[in-house]
Amino acid sequence: MTTVRLPLFPLNTVLFPGLVLPLNIFEERYRAMMRELLKTPEDEPRQFAVVAIRDGHEVAPSAPGLPDPTAVPERGPAAGFGADPLHAFHKVGCIADAATIRERPDGTFEVLATGTTRVRLLSVDASGPFLTAELEQLEEDPGEEAGPLAEGVLRAFRQYQKRLAGARERSLTSDAELPDEPSVVSYLVAAAMMLDTPTRQRLLQAPDTASRLRDELKLLRTETAIIRSLPSLPASELTRAPTSLN
Repeated sequence: MTTVRLPLFPLNTVLFPGLVLPLNIFEERYRAMMRELLKTPEDEPRQFAVVAIRDGHEVAPSAPGLPDPTAVPERGPAAGFGADPLHAFHKVGCIADAATIRERPDGTFEVLATGTTRVRLLSVDASGPFLTAELEQLEEDPGEEAGPLAEGVLRAFRQYQKRLAGARERSLTSDAELPDEPSVVSYLVAAAMMLDTPTRQRLLQAPDTASRLRDELKLLRTETAIIRSLPSLPASELTRAPTSLN
């Protein structure tokens, strides 16, 4: 078992390998994390782990009304995640490689990272200025018939895109070629579909690529059928994809 200890960044979203993650860092615990990452030599990866929040708040209450009018201000690296942060997070996340960490004059940060490797959360340490975690790196097993399944998912995804564009009364503007490597297909489709966080999390932690693709094929067929029966989808993403404040 290969384990690694990294800074931990909990979010109200799921990061997939190969996908880009832009972040606006303003909380002190995450600003401290970025300052620490900037100490890493430029020729070495500046990595942290992203996990989806199961029970807790992405932004800790800092004053009444932020974000809850009845909230009591909290401080510290585990603020908003309860007495035992390990139980506040989903157990499978993704390592993020920060290609850009830019500090603004006000001390906040603009970060652009990319998901790399899936990891399983083993323990969480809240003794420092930010959360750190011991993580087990997860191999990507292709499973059985991943290639044919990827072809089927791509066909279904193109139909889904067409139906979604029609429901929103807009045309598809991108003719970019989609990938054909099964694991890449599985992560791209998982990230591109309009899904809630629990469903995205289920796809991330699928035991192998083929299982993930089978699940996506069912989801694509179901979602396409729903879109086909509706005359329009006004701002539906606002009800199904939470906004990340960080």
